Amino acid sequence: MAQVRASYRPHVVVVGGGFGGLALVRKLARTDVDITLIDRHTYNTFQPLLYQVATASLNPGDITWFLRAVRAKQDNVRFLKGTVSQVDHDAKSVMLEGNITVKYDYLVLANGVTANYFGIPGAEEFAMPLYRRSQALALRDLLFANLENAAVNGQDRDLRVVVVGGGATGVETAGALAEMRNLDMPTTYPELDQRRVHISLVEMGEHVLAPFHPKLREYAKKELIKRGIDLRLKTAVKEVRRDGVLIENDGNQEFLPAGIVVWASGVAAHGVVKDWGVPQGRGGRIEVDEHQRVRGVEGVFAIGDISVNPDSPLPQLGQPAIQAGKHVAKVITAQVSDGRMPKPFKYFDKGTMATIGRASAIAQVRYLPRLKGFPAWFIWVTVHVALLLGNRNRFATMTNLSLKYLLWRSHNAIVGETPYVIANEPKVVSGADIEPVPAKKVARANRKAISKKAQVRKAAAQQTIDEIDEPRP
Repeated sequence: MAQVRASYRPHVVVVGGGFGGLALVRKLARTDVDITLIDRHTYNTFQPLLYQVATASLNPGDITWFLRAVRAKQDNVRFLKGTVSQVDHDAKSVMLEGNITVKYDYLVLANGVTANYFGIPGAEEFAMPLYRRSQALALRDLLFANLENAAVNGQDRDLRVVVVGGGATGVETAGALAEMRNLDMPTTYPELDQRRVHISLVEMGEHVLAPFHPKLREYAKKELIKRGIDLRLKTAVKEVRRDGVLIENDGNQEFLPAGIVVWASGVAAHGVVKDWGVPQGRGGRIEVDEHQRVRGVEGVFAIGDISVNPDSPLPQLGQPAIQAGKHVAKVITAQVSDGRMPKPFKYFDKGTMATIGRASAIAQVRYLPRLKGFPAWFIWVTVHVALLLGNRNRFATMTNLSLKYLLWRSHNAIVGETPYVIANEPKVVSGADIEPVPAKKVARANRKAISKKAQVRKAAAQQTIDEIDEPRP
């Protein structure tokens, strides 16, 4: 059995390289400790932009960051790829799959959460969550596979994507899908009738983006409807099937046929957490005290979405995880150096925001008035780019988003591999199948051509006049 043992300095083991885990590791850069960062992936994923990968606006590499790069500015940390299977608190050791044991003096659990399916039949089997890069890529590839198949075999039935959950992830995903249908598909998929492509957003509550101010919620609702999204509020999902979703509103049930169901409703701890010997609360999340210490377990902390303080619950956002990570670093530093303990952790709410689509967002930011429309969207883009790890990621993301949202006539999509399409019946393609260019577009192109020719003639005439007027020697 391979073992990773603590050296002469206290050994801090951090499970999870997300917002909270990396914030804690970096805060401990000057503390007299050795750190082992463990993650099942070799990269950090910027989850707030996963939907942009799923809707073909960003490359997966734009929002992922190599975790081993943390050593570029910090030499007291090592990275270990692995998945935690068990924790032995008496022996102060963490067991990883693959027969590896990691000894610790302090253990910080920051491994995030997964989708909560609330026991709804078929949801875990057929719905597609958006928590990992692989899930975003799977959704993107399935989306384009369905479109390519319909382009060859025709739309014998309507195409529908159902997004479950009216929080930020659900709203942003539905908005991006609607803009793809409305703005891109008429050019990229002229074979399809966009009126037969539907985006349905299902939310059990009576509002989308419930944590926001009522006026901002209403703005978001109107923007979603304006984009042609089939908005189903106060509607519960009763069952997810391979070919759609059974929903219920006011006692009436309806089946929505759908080729894709995106699950953006609720979170829960990974099932393996129950084997770690820690107290669990709602959704299986680990219960902590005012210093993010796991209740009843010495030397173990939990931060980010995996943790919950029943006395002071926090929003499941990036900032609470970052701030909690920095606080735990202060606690560990104080204990290692016999220093003064910091005050209990208190979350400083900087605000929250969500985007609906191009130039449309809502924002509640501290010290600013409530914002909507382009100003909120601009802040949303700026903040999300700034929070990315690494200048390469920031530059690539800013470039792709600028090309997508500012140069809106570009219809290029960042796509992957899709399976070959097999025609249901023998099919012959000829030039006659190509749809003619609409008369308005032809007229517009002719006017531009005429305008350019007129400019050339004018320039030539002006040059002749200048030559005539030029004094001769």
